[in-house]
Amino acid sequence: MAAGTIVPMLRFAVDPLIRAKGEAEWVKVIEESKVTSTPTVVNFTKRQVDGWYVSEPRFAAWITRDPGGQIYALSPICKHLGCTVQWNADPRFPNLFFCPCHEARYDINGKNLAVAPLPLDEYDVRVDNGWVYLGQILPNRRVK
Repeated sequence: MAAGTIVPMLRFAVDPLIRAKGEAEWVKVIEESKVTSTPTVVNFTKRQVDGWYVSEPRFAAWITRDPGGQIYALSPICKHLGCTVQWNADPRFPNLFFCPCHEARYDINGKNLAVAPLPLDEYDVRVDNGWVYLGQILPNRRVK
């Protein structure tokens, strides 16, 4: 009889841990035609499941095209202490991502130039039917 009570409770506690992880969720964020060679910030929400808690936190990405026309998206989270970077925000550092917290700077590809120990992370990007979709955040593959 005790097993009849314990087994459902154990299943409830362990189920989120053993449930198979699916593919990363893709989020539609901007029309492909609106992406230029100047970084543009896009804000979006993404469904997130933590155990039994479901939420839709807000995220942001800097989206741009490289000289070859390839679209890429960088995380706005500074790799120094986690503040938010802005594009071309300080006149002392034109055409760079700038973090106002400790003056970390990154080039247009997210390469760390000062203060931060690592480049900005990037999002997995997919273009489909004229829309840009963002997937999971990955370590930056654009810089060496």
